[in-house]
Amino acid sequence: MSKGKNKEDAGWHLDNSYTTLPSFFYSEIELNPVSTPELVIMNDALAQKLGLDTTVLRSGEALEVLAGNEMPKNGAKIAQAYAGHQFGYFNMLGDGRALLIGEQITPEGERFDLQLKGSGRTPYSRQGDGRAALGPMLREYIISEAMHALGIPTSRSLAVIKTGEPVYRETVLEGAILTRVAQSHIRVATFQYAAKYGGYDQLKALADYTINRHYPELAEAENPYLALFEKVMERQASLVAKWQLVGFIHGVLNTDNVTISGETIDYGPCAFMDTYKQDTVFSSIDTQGRYAYGNQPQITGWNMARFAESLLELIHEDPEQAVEMAQDKLEKYPAIFHSVWLKGMRAKLGLITEEKDDPELIHSLLEGMEKYGADYTNTFRSLAENIRPADAFFSSKAFAEWEEKWQKRLQRQGSAFKDVSDLMLHSNPAVIPRNHRVEEALEAVVKSGNYTVMQKLLKVLATPYELSVENQRYAEPPDAGCGPYRTYCGT
Repeated sequence: MSKGKNKEDAGWHLDNSYTTLPSFFYSEIELNPVSTPELVIMNDALAQKLGLDTTVLRSGEALEVLAGNEMPKNGAKIAQAYAGHQFGYFNMLGDGRALLIGEQITPEGERFDLQLKGSGRTPYSRQGDGRAALGPMLREYIISEAMHALGIPTSRSLAVIKTGEPVYRETVLEGAILTRVAQSHIRVATFQYAAKYGGYDQLKALADYTINRHYPELAEAENPYLALFEKVMERQASLVAKWQLVGFIHGVLNTDNVTISGETIDYGPCAFMDTYKQDTVFSSIDTQGRYAYGNQPQITGWNMARFAESLLELIHEDPEQAVEMAQDKLEKYPAIFHSVWLKGMRAKLGLITEEKDDPELIHSLLEGMEKYGADYTNTFRSLAENIRPADAFFSSKAFAEWEEKWQKRLQRQGSAFKDVSDLMLHSNPAVIPRNHRVEEALEAVVKSGNYTVMQKLLKVLATPYELSVENQRYAEPPDAGCGPYRTYCGT
């Protein structure tokens, strides 16, 4: 073990409230030590928010914690059990390659799970080795932090550690461990697991714990469990609307990747859309387009229906009445999603007031963008900057007709130009984690150990609504000859 400060000097303030649940919900696991851990990247700002000392974390015993070799005082050392629908089929799942260190209580009194992803086998690993490769862990770090900068609820990344050990996939890769931070890792699939394999007592214990941890105000509701469903549904409707607004495609929107807290989680086959197309899919395993960009709102509603099913026994003792009560709430999902999406789209177009024909104006723009293969992010940013590039869409008659309607709409609202401009510039990112730029950064690391490309990308992504002239390349879409982009699971 490397020398340095004691691991307890890092500022750990851990609680393990999840272990107050029945052991049915988790398994205590043995550590899977790695040989020569080496820090690749540390998120200093996040560490400070968590109350952790990065100087100590970078050294000696504290680094061993991030490598999964040792646990700090009060470390939980558990893997969570869950079960859920993967591409529409129900499976027994669980944290197959993740260890929960515990719940860090921040100086402000907030509670966050600290989880090591890629730390080795657990009872839920099935045929997997429990390990992860350096490239995918850095990819999650990059994109989760970009999502945070965009203002979208998300799990975050504290650190990536190289393990010094190989990971065997199609080729031999460098092993790595990501420290993931989330309000919790309770999922829709956790409730599905309780409903299918547990009993009433286990399900109630999970629901009560979740309400106490995430939504304590619901404890006084007339029907706390129905209120829990409604609150989670609202959070998920809002989350997927925000994804749509920035062109983010999750890629594997299974129920085990739907958090009760309303955070984006699991950045495996995700990507950001370049050319606007409703049927855009990046995941290599989503051959039917189940999780395509345009399907995400509907699939989230489907996932919420599965959540409702898992709660029926708690919602009402009469099964038929429970279904009716849950269905009544579920029917509100499309309107909640549309309200958040429409508000966001109005902001992207500088529409400060509301008119009933706004949806038609918005959809007309999107249809034109899709017809002419316009870049999603850059089209909106060009409108915000009052720039009209010489591309097929902006040169088309369809755009000219749409712009005339839009300008008349802006005139009717009577808002000051500066107010409209400021709203648009703060609602349309100049830069997103373009897939080819992410791959460029990862390739530099994996092939040559060059981290400067990734560090530069992270710096640009930290301020997505600003872009200097010298960083303009980060806003450029990939070359036409790049071919279709593909992402992969299980790496």
